[in-house]
Amino acid sequence: MKFSTLFKTLLLSGMMTGSCIPASAAEKVTMADIDFHQAGGNYYCYPWLHKDPPAQTPAPKGYVPFHLEHSGRHGSRWLIGYHHYDRSLELLEKGERNGKLTPLGKKVLETVRKIRKDADGREGELSDNGALQHQGIGKRMAKNYPTIFTDSTNLDARATNVIRSILSMFNGLNGIQSVVPAINIKTDASNADMWYMNHNDEEAWKARSKAQDEEWKFYGRHKNKGAYLNRLFNDPQFAKDSIGDHLFNHLYSVLVNTQSHSDQPWLVEEVFTIDEARERWSERNIAWFLNAGNSKLTDNRMPFVQSNLLQDIIACVDTAINSNVPSVNLRYSHDTVVLPLASVMELNNVFEEINDFEELGEKGWHDYRVVPMAANIQIVFYRKPGSHDINDVLFKVLLNEQEATLPFKAVTGPYYRWKDAKEYYSKKIAPYVSKK
Repeated sequence: MKFSTLFKTLLLSGMMTGSCIPASAAEKVTMADIDFHQAGGNYYCYPWLHKDPPAQTPAPKGYVPFHLEHSGRHGSRWLIGYHHYDRSLELLEKGERNGKLTPLGKKVLETVRKIRKDADGREGELSDNGALQHQGIGKRMAKNYPTIFTDSTNLDARATNVIRSILSMFNGLNGIQSVVPAINIKTDASNADMWYMNHNDEEAWKARSKAQDEEWKFYGRHKNKGAYLNRLFNDPQFAKDSIGDHLFNHLYSVLVNTQSHSDQPWLVEEVFTIDEARERWSERNIAWFLNAGNSKLTDNRMPFVQSNLLQDIIACVDTAINSNVPSVNLRYSHDTVVLPLASVMELNNVFEEINDFEELGEKGWHDYRVVPMAANIQIVFYRKPGSHDINDVLFKVLLNEQEATLPFKAVTGPYYRWKDAKEYYSKKIAPYVSKK
């Protein structure tokens, strides 16, 4: 199946206005390390949009890649819904009508007007940068593992039935086919797969609700003080009485998401200070931690919301080990899927139990490190040629194309024994796996 013709219009060029500065998967980060782009949290653009990720550690001698499992988030997108755009316009235009906008306020208003016009009809859709991100990821996959991506490979690609996920899938396949044009591809995007592609774990969300009071207390302690209003409005009393705290989150969301597009200006650093941006990030980071992090506040339940997905991966690996043909399984979904998968797999520090929200930023539990736009987990399997013995299968995990640490004893470097992982993960998720 060929996708290059169908999606050639998505092969878009142009550099993003702002840069994406990555952090090494093993690097210790704190609040002080967060830059303006990363403070976008799950809006943060994929860090390897215009540069290559770090080099990978060579496999142990005699071991050859034969299979790859992947779970990824869709690429950069337009905002979901129009409320952030419209509320920002409503409040900025109130200032315009009353002659209360500063020159920067007028600049921001005109920018938001243009973005809102361009966004019409595109809520939640994949952006041009989102297409490029997945093309690059697919191309690097194929180049990094030529013994997996061959003309005889069986590649199964699936997406949630949301257009941004489907387009991300096809852009990823486009990138792969730019390296291996004749690879055998099967695609699907069906409700039939949602029980493991995007499972709705109702019991987990009951546990999530238990932390709501503590969550709101945190928001109250970190509420924006409104100093940014003086940069947009020339009358402090008007800004206090007529705008208040109603603008901040809406405008911040609109402006920080301009990094999702190649043709939208980056004004975040003109409107907000880095401290304001980090405070806003800390609020959203709490929400993401409560959705997937390991905490007594949610009965330590949230990392398991996508246990069905991990079980599916384990089953697919069993099939691959018994096959003589190289194979690939690609899954394109959402941040709400990739983040808990990283947590339950205990990649890096994502599974660390944290019970005090104030510790997250300093302990390095940072959402943008796991689920930027186009986030992906790649699990790469190795064996000696001709072997079908599970005891002889090694693997490593790439989180956003950087080698990750796992909760087992490594054979060497980032390489682990699959038998150990299968036993550990199967036992860990068994109470939470549900039937189709």
